[in-house]
Amino acid sequence: MSDFYSLLGVERGATEADIKKAYRKLAMELHPDRNSSHDAESRFKEVTEAYEVLRDPQKRAAYDRYGKAGVGRGGAGFEYHHVDLTEALNIFMRDFGGLGGFESLFGGGGGGRTVAEARRGQDIRVTVRMTLAEVATGVKRTIKLKTLDACEHCGGTGAKKGTSAAACGTCGGNGEVRRAARSVFGQFVQVAPCPTCGGEGTVIRTPCEVCRGEGRVRAERTVQAEIPAGVSTNNYLTMRGQGAAGPRNGGKGDLLLLIEVEEDDRFERQGEHLATDLPLSFSQAALGGTYPVPTPWGEEEVVVPSGTQTATVLRLKGKGLPRLGQAGRGDLHIRINVWTPERLNPEQERLFRELAEHEGEPPGQGKGFWSRIREALG
Repeated sequence: MSDFYSLLGVERGATEADIKKAYRKLAMELHPDRNSSHDAESRFKEVTEAYEVLRDPQKRAAYDRYGKAGVGRGGAGFEYHHVDLTEALNIFMRDFGGLGGFESLFGGGGGGRTVAEARRGQDIRVTVRMTLAEVATGVKRTIKLKTLDACEHCGGTGAKKGTSAAACGTCGGNGEVRRAARSVFGQFVQVAPCPTCGGEGTVIRTPCEVCRGEGRVRAERTVQAEIPAGVSTNNYLTMRGQGAAGPRNGGKGDLLLLIEVEEDDRFERQGEHLATDLPLSFSQAALGGTYPVPTPWGEEEVVVPSGTQTATVLRLKGKGLPRLGQAGRGDLHIRINVWTPERLNPEQERLFRELAEHEGEPPGQGKGFWSRIREALG
C-alpha cells in the first residue's frame, strides 16, 4: 500500500502549498490527455486520491495518526474512497482549471464549472447531536430532510408528460460553440458552453406543469444514518448522493452530517480517554476501600489503596471511549479529591486535634493531573 506522501514526493512536514505544487506537477505529467503510457491513468488517480486527503487539514491529521484506516469508511468522520477517472479529472480542473491547467491550454473558459458540476444538486449539512453514551456505542439516526427531489410527474426530465427535450438549435445538440480567431501565431479555436442551452445540448419546449421545467420539486424524505462509535465534535460523515437532486436529472449532492457531542458533567474527555473525579473523606483516603465510579458503560467499582493522596490518578483500563476507526477503547482515569469538612462539631474538632499530634509532615507539591496521565500513557 503506497504512502500518500511518497506518492506526491513530499515530506510529512510539507506545507499545504508544497502539497498543491507537487500534485499539480505530477497531474500535468500523468494527465491522460498528455500521457499515453499504460499506467498513466491509474497513477493519475492515485496521486489525486493522495492530494484530496492531504489538502484537507482534518483528513490529513487523521491520516497522519491512523493511516488509511483513519480516513476509511467511518474513520475520523471521513469517507475515503478510490476515485474514478471522472472524479480525478474534476478534482484537477476544480483546483487548477483557471491556473494554467489543461483548460487554458486548449482554449477553455478558465475555471468555469463543467455541465455535470453545474447540474449537480447542492450538498446538505445537518448537525447531529449525540450524548457521550451514544458516542460509546455508536448510534443509528433517522434524519428528516426538507430538500429538492426529482419530479415524479415528469421523471425528472423537466419536460411535460408525453414530450421530451429537443436538440438545441444553436449548438446542434453538442452543448458547445466554437469560435475561430486569428493572431500572429495562426488560427485558434475557442470552445465554450452553448449560451442557449447552458452546455446541455437540449432545450425544453414544453415544460412540465408541476416542476415548471426544473425537473425537481420541494419534498421531505428520511435518511437512515449509522454513526460509528468514538466520534467527536466537529467530525463529519459524508453520505454520497443523499443531498438535493440536480435540475433535469442532474446528479444528487451529498449529505454531510456534522457531529456535535453534548458535554457530560461527569467526565473530561481527551480523545478516547476519559477522566472523572472521586471525592473521598480523610478517613476513606487513609483507610482505602472499594468505591463506585461512573463510566459510559455503566457504574464500575475502583479499588482505592490505603494512604491514597489527593490528586492521585487511578486507571480503569478499557473503560473510556472506542478508538474511532480502530479496535480497542481508551481508559478511564479517576482523580482522587480528598474532601475537607467545612464545619466541625466539638467532638470532630477534638478528634482532629488528637490526630494532628500523630500526623507527619505533609508531602511536597506533586505533578499536574494531565502530566500524570501522560506518564501513565508513556
